Amino acid sequence: MAASLLAQLDLSPSRVHANLAPAKLIELAIARGEGQLASNGGLVATTGDRTGRSPKDKYLEDTAAVHDKIGWGGFNLPITPANFDIVTKIAIDHLNSRPDLFTFEGFVGADPTHRINARVVTEQAWHSLFIRTLFIPQGSKAAGENAKWSIENNGWTILNAGKRRLTADEQAKLGVKSPVIIAQSLEKKLVVIVGSEYAGEMKKSLFYAMNFDMPEAGVFPMHCSANVAKNDPSNVALFFGLSGTGKTTLSADPNRALIGDDEHGWSDEGGGAGGGVFNFEGGCYAKCIKLSKSGEPQIWDAVKFGSVLENVVIDPVTRIPDYDSDKLAENSRATYPIDYIPDAIIPSRAGHPKNVIFLTADAYGVMPPIAKLTREQAMYYFINGYTSKLAGTELGVKEPQPNFSACFGGPFLPRPAMVYAEMLAAKVSKHNADVWLLNTGWTGGPYGVGSRFSLKYTRAFVTAILNGTLRNAKFTPDAIFGLPLPDSVEGVPSELLHPRNTWKDPAAYDAQAKKLAQGFRDNDKKFAMPEAVRAAGPRG
Repeated sequence: MAASLLAQLDLSPSRVHANLAPAKLIELAIARGEGQLASNGGLVATTGDRTGRSPKDKYLEDTAAVHDKIGWGGFNLPITPANFDIVTKIAIDHLNSRPDLFTFEGFVGADPTHRINARVVTEQAWHSLFIRTLFIPQGSKAAGENAKWSIENNGWTILNAGKRRLTADEQAKLGVKSPVIIAQSLEKKLVVIVGSEYAGEMKKSLFYAMNFDMPEAGVFPMHCSANVAKNDPSNVALFFGLSGTGKTTLSADPNRALIGDDEHGWSDEGGGAGGGVFNFEGGCYAKCIKLSKSGEPQIWDAVKFGSVLENVVIDPVTRIPDYDSDKLAENSRATYPIDYIPDAIIPSRAGHPKNVIFLTADAYGVMPPIAKLTREQAMYYFINGYTSKLAGTELGVKEPQPNFSACFGGPFLPRPAMVYAEMLAAKVSKHNADVWLLNTGWTGGPYGVGSRFSLKYTRAFVTAILNGTLRNAKFTPDAIFGLPLPDSVEGVPSELLHPRNTWKDPAAYDAQAKKLAQGFRDNDKKFAMPEAVRAAGPRG
């Protein structure tokens, strides 16, 4: 029925603005009252009460074709085909009632061998600009000048009716308790957004699609950023982590070339010479809170005309952004095309990684700042995906909360977590990559007592990993987590390397560390993992 419903969507040329250039989209967004121009040239838009993703409002159509391939429960909530069609009809009727619409047609996936075609229909010009910065426009250098979008060629459609909220009667009919719903069908290749203007829902929905499609093609889909040494194309690094842990910040390194900041695939063919890493996207989506030119110069300079500032406060007179203000949202964001970063790799493809780094923002303040993982430890900590939800990244999160998110991307994984963990282990083993755990969270105590690791020290850890000096360092196992900790790292005080030494009360550290260790053990019961992998977890 969805195909016949889509046929009811009025996309006649007289009412559709198709594939507009950024300047025209910005011009229309301002004229329509959707946003303002900041002093740095970025288009500033707001998203109402939804300033982060709404994972509890996300539903997956449950059909016979996909049912047995899905890891149901948790973030994978089912919606019946009949109810999926109801949501689709609500969105189409709303979009048809608008005086005009905006469409984007392009790609997700920088490797032509492994990409999906994407058509995005929005009622707001700024949403179309957002998608243009983050997906890959047809005809662009990133896509290949001869690449043409086609709905018949693995084509996905997003219908964004973000201004249309579900009524109480519609909620009752659908069996939901929110005016917001994001419904996705892997079989129909359709995403329907009703009630949320948060633009990140669009980007993450097609990441979810790639996470379903890629494993069957032998490609490992990853929630990670990636970069490569400018003078050594074989020195590729991956940075896994949930929102706010540092993926975008650490990959935007002036000494290295950016591949991408958030979503990638790792293939044995395609990509770079002989296969490798490729970006799913054509742009970057960076957190703006506390953004500074001194701390993150590449991101600061990338926010200019053609970029989008989401929920960023600006001075009403000067239009200068106030990146320190969380008045609109802690989760303020900037999105910009990847070529706004100097020396970014375009098309965004490279070889196999030498280093894989798991980023965790530990709100307890007990995880070590840096550890080198064995194969079994890599699988264990990847499966558990420990970090902290940071303020604003999801609805209702006001301060950091300890969180286990499978494979550092639980909300975006349709298949069971072990599918992705086994792919990680296979790729790392085949290509001889080192795996590291890097804590970008708290030291000297938990959130509210200790302080967050300085970016200066975090960058020093990354430098030591990527230049190879840390690979053969002397390591001492942590007593509770069993993680191998280096005895020294250039540029970092040695007392920071063992977290127990940073606490005023070592007994308090022991208690907190054992509490988190038990959290790992409680969480790992969810997964059927090899005993050697389970044994690689915490000892405490």
